[in-house]
Amino acid sequence: MEWKEEGFLDHFGQIKDYRVSKNQLYTVAEILFVTFCAVICGADGWQDVEAYGRSRIYHLREYLDYNNGTPSDDTVRRFFRYIDLKNFEQLFRDWVKSIAKKANVKVIAIDGKASRHSFDGDGAMLHTVSAFSTESRIVLGQERVDDKSNEITAIPKMLEWLDVKDHIITIDAMGCQYNIAANIIKKEGHYIFSLKGNQSSLFDDVKLYFQDQEYQAECAKHTDYDKGHGRIETRECLVTNNTHWLRERHPHWSSIKSIIRINSTRELKSSITTESRYYISSLEYPQDKAGAEKMLVNIRSHWAIENSLHWVLDMSFNDDQSRIRKGNAPYAMAIIRHIATNTLQLTKDQLDKPNSHTIKRLRKLCGWDTKMLDKALEKKSA
Repeated sequence: MEWKEEGFLDHFGQIKDYRVSKNQLYTVAEILFVTFCAVICGADGWQDVEAYGRSRIYHLREYLDYNNGTPSDDTVRRFFRYIDLKNFEQLFRDWVKSIAKKANVKVIAIDGKASRHSFDGDGAMLHTVSAFSTESRIVLGQERVDDKSNEITAIPKMLEWLDVKDHIITIDAMGCQYNIAANIIKKEGHYIFSLKGNQSSLFDDVKLYFQDQEYQAECAKHTDYDKGHGRIETRECLVTNNTHWLRERHPHWSSIKSIIRINSTRELKSSITTESRYYISSLEYPQDKAGAEKMLVNIRSHWAIENSLHWVLDMSFNDDQSRIRKGNAPYAMAIIRHIATNTLQLTKDQLDKPNSHTIKRLRKLCGWDTKMLDKALEKKSA
């Protein structure tokens, strides 16, 4: 049987087998493949994987032998509790590199997410930081946050392996750290950081700058409008490249080339709310309306990681409700969900009317129609 270069088994079938017994009923590839297919088709836990395998054994045998049938939930559970996470994570990153070369990757949003029901006894819930291509909606990788740490320590680890050259990295206020900025610049990337009170003196200086009417008049400006769901939103973006004074006051932030304020107004039937948000960036666009518009588009694209990844994981994959808790299994399943999300997004992009399909609907279609699942798995004829 012929497989595409980016096929699931080509990459993930190479995972190390930690098991020592020579009389295993199922190969690593068989356990991984039935789990992956089950998750794509709607499985949330190990019992779902067992039920899927039993109901689709004949279709699974078009890919692998499954001479001993499909594994029980206990077999799958034990396998993922002790899986080599570093190896599995590296295989995921290698696979993403093979598809990212063909994808439109410009802005990379980095943000963290907790799987709220993944804690076990005294152990903390699983918390991961993900890198997400906001244009192609592809997960580029993830880094686990240590139980006694936070995202500030996980992001530098991610930047060690993440390809940021010529890309724009967007991070929320928690990741607004000068050492993180320096790492991005060192790897020839750019950044846009949300600025809040955790960088109190820097935040105060930027905020005071934009309160000066004379300085405001010198800023590049762009305003856009968004209407829908019973509300009207107006966003005014002010950008200036006048940052030499800021770099002098904060020498650790020598890479800052522009500062930004976005004034947001939301009009509902019964209320009007306003908010001002501040950002720093290593980008230096022309001081005109077009430059301000580019900056606003880049900043707004960061929310794709919330709307197109975190929300999808919770609403389509029930990530927050997952009861997988023991050993390495929670993080292994997080990686599998990311693989499934990427696979379904790539499949969606190949359809005639991609915008008419949600990830949740595609999961159902793959479960109902083996031809759709074959398309997602990129199967070719023998």
